[in-house]
Amino acid sequence: MMIPYYIIIGMIAYLIGSINFSILISKKVAGFDLREKGSGNAGTTNVLRTVGKGAAAITLILDILKGVVAIYVAILYGKIITGITGSPIDASMLVQVAGIFVILGHTYPIYFGFKGGKGVATSLGILITTNYQIGLICLVFALILIALTKMVSVGSLAAAILFPVLTLFLGKENFIIPGNYFIYSIIIAAIVIFNHRANIKRLINGNENKLSFKKKEEV
Repeated sequence: MMIPYYIIIGMIAYLIGSINFSILISKKVAGFDLREKGSGNAGTTNVLRTVGKGAAAITLILDILKGVVAIYVAILYGKIITGITGSPIDASMLVQVAGIFVILGHTYPIYFGFKGGKGVATSLGILITTNYQIGLICLVFALILIALTKMVSVGSLAAAILFPVLTLFLGKENFIIPGNYFIYSIIIAAIVIFNHRANIKRLINGNENKLSFKKKEEV
């Protein structure tokens, strides 16, 4: 029975995602939990606002790597299980489960009271690893919008919406493990959009925070 294998990889990915580097770095570098500063979000943008550019860059890289590591762990896990059992396993499903649960871990980290970040950087790591073409297109699209609007949320939301669209046009053979990833892309997009619900309200009201490279505390 294959279901327990998917549950196990989901748990592993969730635990990887739960390692919230923004919280760890803010406590180490600045001596505070950034969830108590600025926007209260445990993510790169809030690190930039409350701690500084260097800490934000490190946080961004490490959060992206969480997504990369989760995908490759899923692939390795699938090979190990296949070798032990001698039975074929749906490797693309393992990748999808890992991708979804590493984001959930980042958003609801078990190590930090289930209060984490929005999962954008980790999602980028997942996208680039599972399909580098989609990942790069979404990244460029997001960066252009961020540069034009000075709002990270606009680029993040647009990239989340673009992901399922691109999945329809770039065939399943283009993914790291061939398979049908459309439902997976919808789920990831939905998680990212849900995590930006406060930003969406501010965008509608016209008072969304704009990106600044000057460190400041928002209380």
